[in-house]
Amino acid sequence: MAFFTVVIPLFNKSNYISKTIESVLAQTFQDFEVLIVEDCSTDTSLKMVSAILSDKIRIIQHEQNKGLSASRNTGIKNAAAQYIAFLDADDVWKPNYLETIYTLIQKFPECKLFATNYEEIYPNQLSLIPTTKLKNQGKETVIKDFFESNLSQHIYCCCSLCVDKSVFETIGYYDEKITYGEDVDFNIRANNVFQLAYTTDVLVSYILYTENQITNTHLKNKTLTNFDAYESLGIAKPSLKKYLDFNRYIMAKYYKMEGNFDAYQKMKTGINPNPTISGLNYKQRVLLNAPKFVLNLIKKIKLYFTLKGYKITTYSY
Repeated sequence: MAFFTVVIPLFNKSNYISKTIESVLAQTFQDFEVLIVEDCSTDTSLKMVSAILSDKIRIIQHEQNKGLSASRNTGIKNAAAQYIAFLDADDVWKPNYLETIYTLIQKFPECKLFATNYEEIYPNQLSLIPTTKLKNQGKETVIKDFFESNLSQHIYCCCSLCVDKSVFETIGYYDEKITYGEDVDFNIRANNVFQLAYTTDVLVSYILYTENQITNTHLKNKTLTNFDAYESLGIAKPSLKKYLDFNRYIMAKYYKMEGNFDAYQKMKTGINPNPTISGLNYKQRVLLNAPKFVLNLIKKIKLYFTLKGYKITTYSY
């Protein structure tokens, strides 16, 4: 039995999937299987992966398009290995990613979640490493408080996370009803129960220039994480309440920029007005109440500077 199962959901990524799979097959740690969950692509994605000759690859085809969460769940349920590593079909691992995760597993056997840092890749191969709230942490460590550490840029992305299969048996699978931000919902449930072993090594290239990812975030007709469902947990864990309100803040701004003021108001209502409880800093509270045109102007300015290699953020404290 393989040590890792690599789950790759695939839907219309013919321009990227070959490079993604190549990055997996080139790993320095070779004890793994690759499960590609083909979610009814309408391009040549299936043809391209079928042409790759490797006995490590299995392809599972959905009979109908089910979405990202369902594709991940199909991979989890069919995984032969105890440890499941996720990789989207347009992202890339550095050659020593799995070897590093293996080292974390051996070094921190009490943990069930394992992750590395990552880089964001923009047009013209511009690479930016997110600035996080992690301070005074060693290179390899157990994260003391996941929620407190993620009140700015996330310390890992969906493709730099590896999960012990027993986690899903305890907290359940990805919520297939959620069509935007399903990782936030899973992160809440998983990190509320299990410990995370982490390395600051940048071992994943998270592509942010495909399908207008950096210019458009459309929430219309999307189902988001039900943050209200986790409010009771936030009473006992203040950092979780801050994490909930931080994500509400982000989604509320998106709603306002799209002109969906009812959804904006509903999302804003869940944010505690006391900044000590919500965790929102002064700049964030100002932006939360800023007019739509101001938010859209700031978005354009931020994008301009990001593409120049300078990331402007309100997340600093």
